[in-house]
Amino acid sequence: MRLSRLLLSAAAALAVSATAQAQTKWDLPAAYPATNYHTENLVQFAGDVDKATGGKLKITVHANASLFKAPEIKRAVQGGQAQMGEILLANFQNEWQIYGADGLPFLADSFETSAKLYKAQKPLLEKKLGEQGMLLLYSVPWPPQGIYAKKPISAAADLKGVKWRAYSPATSRVAELVGAQPVTVQAAELSQAMATGVIESYMSSGATGYDTKTYEHLKFWTDTQAWLPKNAVLVNKAAFDALDKATQSAVLKAGADAEARGWALAKAKNVEYLDLLKKNGMTIVPPSAQLKTDMKKVGDTMLTEWLDKAGPEGKALIDAYRK
Repeated sequence: MRLSRLLLSAAAALAVSATAQAQTKWDLPAAYPATNYHTENLVQFAGDVDKATGGKLKITVHANASLFKAPEIKRAVQGGQAQMGEILLANFQNEWQIYGADGLPFLADSFETSAKLYKAQKPLLEKKLGEQGMLLLYSVPWPPQGIYAKKPISAAADLKGVKWRAYSPATSRVAELVGAQPVTVQAAELSQAMATGVIESYMSSGATGYDTKTYEHLKFWTDTQAWLPKNAVLVNKAAFDALDKATQSAVLKAGADAEARGWALAKAKNVEYLDLLKKNGMTIVPPSAQLKTDMKKVGDTMLTEWLDKAGPEGKALIDAYRK
């Protein structure tokens, strides 16, 4: 009797061990708060993978730069320190100009034109990331970008000397062109930077404004609809290749679903976030004719500069987008 109990216990232990071995665990660092729609979308993606694989692949989302800071995530995925990660593509423009195409002011300033730009950009992204040992799983835009400030901005001259949050090469260049003072601040440090006066203005979406309670520090948002930067979800290719075919298919399917869901969410959330900002005392205004003219000049200058740096590859992308 004792022997049979021992055998049963050994069999159970082996079964648990086999299950543990069969289960793969991945980390997915993200730079934005758990309540942000990008992060919520990632969590739903991870849940879809868990369900589709019967618990075989468990993906843990680490929100708010808790595992890696925003600029470190791409390298972490590339080097295999994390199997997946979410990055803001425009942050990596200095590495390769094509990453920053969706951060060029007024090149693609609506969800429709942003989708068109992504279609032209995607094959280039897939090729470059593939060379770097990664897969582009999916990409989702932020809502259109506007200017947060302490006072109404009626012309670019109103930003002269203002301490301006820069989070990417493009936002630093905008600051330089309008005479503002660029200060590098990532999303996770933004609330503190406003509270301590490190920055007085910045350009971003209603999503970031609400997430960071910008309305407690800056009272005006000018809806310039300058660009729609995209987050991209990357997978380490070696980690992906180590999965069995069924699990790989589950990851790809959940990624495609997350992309479709994310674009729809971005559109819906844009309206929702702006309503929430208003409810919390933010004044939202359209850009004046002068500010539109000034910012259009900034956009034209930055596109010319970008094309010079991006070379034939950049020209081919813009031509494909404008077809």
